[in-house]
Amino acid sequence: MSLDVSPALLEQAERGEVDEADFVDCVRTSLPYAWEMISSLVAQLKVDGGAFADNQTPPPDEQARGQLLRALASDAIRGALQRHFGVRLAFQNCHRVAVFPLDSSVDETLARFTSVRSQLLNQSPELRDC
Repeated sequence: MSLDVSPALLEQAERGEVDEADFVDCVRTSLPYAWEMISSLVAQLKVDGGAFADNQTPPPDEQARGQLLRALASDAIRGALQRHFGVRLAFQNCHRVAVFPLDSSVDETLARFTSVRSQLLNQSPELRDC
């Protein structure tokens, strides 16, 4: 299961619309490694400025890797995280998470980061099983 959904949040979903803040909190508590990774990159982007901030260190274990995959492969989770943090997220190789500001001046940099060429250049034998 991707998220540890409380009975109250499940009841909200069964009744209709879900409060996004409650959903984001569920993501935060269910996927702590992914949350911390994205939070730290957002903080780094704010402090350092620039076009983006990214992580190039593989997760410490498969559980952490799975959290990143679940957070970034789900449109609902990814979208909620982007709205919560006010950034655009990009992802390569099961661990290279990047955060980009919403500013359109970095659109070209984001396009390069998410390009087929960049994906191919970011490959390594150590990451074949991710």
